[in-house]
This record gives sequence, C-alpha cells and structure tokens, in this order.
Amino acid sequence: MVETTVLFIWKPREELESYLRKGLESVDGLSLIFPEEESEEVYLQHADKAHVLVGWRPTQELLDSAVNLKLFINPGVGVQHHLETFREIVKTRDVVLVNGHGNTYFTAQHAVALLLALTNKVIPHHNWMVDGLWRRGDSHVKSTPLRYRHIGLLGYGAVNQKVHRFLSGFHVDFHICRNSWTGKANDLPTNAKRYDSRQLDEFLQEIDTLIVAVPQTPETTGLIGLSELKLLGTDGLVVNVSRGPVIDEGALYKTLSEGIIAGAAIDVWYDYQPEPDERDRKYPFHHPFHELDNIVLSPHRGASPMDDLERWDEVIENITRFAQGRTDFLNIVNLELGY
Repeated sequence: MVETTVLFIWKPREELESYLRKGLESVDGLSLIFPEEESEEVYLQHADKAHVLVGWRPTQELLDSAVNLKLFINPGVGVQHHLETFREIVKTRDVVLVNGHGNTYFTAQHAVALLLALTNKVIPHHNWMVDGLWRRGDSHVKSTPLRYRHIGLLGYGAVNQKVHRFLSGFHVDFHICRNSWTGKANDLPTNAKRYDSRQLDEFLQEIDTLIVAVPQTPETTGLIGLSELKLLGTDGLVVNVSRGPVIDEGALYKTLSEGIIAGAAIDVWYDYQPEPDERDRKYPFHHPFHELDNIVLSPHRGASPMDDLERWDEVIENITRFAQGRTDFLNIVNLELGY
C-alpha cells in the first residue's frame, strides 16, 4: 500500500487537531504530520515527504522542497495570493490547488443579516437606545419592507446559492447573474431570471437589491462602478460580501452620499492596513463612509465563527479522496479563471 503523507503548515488548536484525526482515522495508509511548533524550519524538515499540504501561505522554498506534492489545500476561499505561484508550478509539476468553502454558510448568513440590518434600520435605533432615547419611531427613520423587492445575486457560487435559499421565504423575486450558465445545474431554490456576464446592465436594471458574492479577478475588479450603481435606482440597496474592489470605492461613496442609491451594507473593504488618524482610529477605506447614515459597516467578519469545526469537513473529504486515489476533489481552483 502506498502511504499518503499530509503536512499541516500551521499548528492547529488541540480541538481542531482531534477533529481532523477523528475524521480521517478510518482512511487507510494515511500519515498526518501536525508540526510541534509553527516555524518554517519545522515545515521544511517534513516537506519532502508530503503528498498533501494544508495551509494558507506557503513560502516558495517550502513548495520547492515538497518534491512529492500533488495536492495543496487552502482552507479558505481566497486564493488570489496563490495564483501566480501555482501557475508557474503546474508548468513542470502535477499539482492541484483547491480552496475551502467551509465558511460559505456563515458568509451567506452574514449577508442576510447585513441586508436585514440595513432594511430594518437596526443600527440607528440601537444607537438611540444606547443614548437613552426610548422608542424613536418612523418619524426619525423607518424600515424598508423587503416584501416585493427584486433581489439580484451577482455571482452564484456557494455563498449566493445559500443566500438564495435563506431569502426564499420572503415575498421577493430573484435575478441571478453569473459568468456562465454552461454546464450548471438547473435546480434552483425558487424561480429566478438568469443572466450571464454580458447582460450585467440588463440585470442591474431589473433589480433594486444587489448582493455581491463574486471572486476578485481582473475581470471583476471595478465591475460595479458609477454607471452600474445608478441602474439600481434611488431605492437601490447593495450588500457586498465578496471583495471590496469589485465595487469602485469612489462610486460607492458618491452614490451613497448623494442619495443616488438608498443604502449599502459592506463587509469587505479597500485598505486592510490603514494608518491610524490623529485619534488613533483606523478606517479601511479612503472616503468617509463612517459619516454616512445609510450604510452598515462590518469589519470583514462574514466567515465568523472561525472556530466552527464542521467547516473542516470538506478538507477531510478532499484528503480522503486523495488517499483513495481519486482526483474529483471539492472546489478545484481553475488557475486560468482565478477561482
């Protein structure tokens, strides 16, 4: 029997290590290497034996040392930082890159929570209650009914598929715009009008609530700009749980500050290493979004809770399939498309 060696390039907490071991205990010929400490030196000691690496940011030296590597598992969704590296690797080596969709349930839940916080004006009423202003009502700010709204799902991967299901109990209609429908399953949670990427403007003209969940690629960076946001109309709402630069920052601020659209709820931003201001405040954007009253701000926490163990089930499944000699892994990254 050929043994499969899996090297984890970080030190999982004890609870997670136990969960992974238990989930893989019935797989024959499997050797799991959990490093005794988090250091490049330790990883390099084991790299030449590894057929599978699991982790986030391997160094080039580590990848070069892993001469038997066949499968790299990135446990999170984002793989932009891997693309160029693995595009070079596959020119001379047979290595598959997969990513993780274990957090997509929570991201979809967060998208819906952001939408409801926005429509129901939860934030201002909470703040008024904190200030002791009891029972301010519709004369100050009223909720926006979700009923009869036209929900637009931009991107229809694991996140927006779940958003579609979560929102299907509301009296709304759905429109879905994805890069291509070729070879995609026809079953949807509800009826929905379908568009491909060439029909983006038509899609935006038909909706008033845009939920963005696409990967960031050269094609999607700046995909939603001023002209696109204007198509949503003055009742338009935007929720972004993908990547900040998919929506042009200046355009988003302009449309919110000038009332071109009604509101937005944003979990992903534009500057992830912001310089503190004179009051030691850090804002991950270049326009004063925090001064607006028609936006819900969220600090890129859609994937919370990070310690949920079930999110690792697909990692267990992919390792199991590899050990069984299978190649039909979950969430294989298309290096050309970038997701």
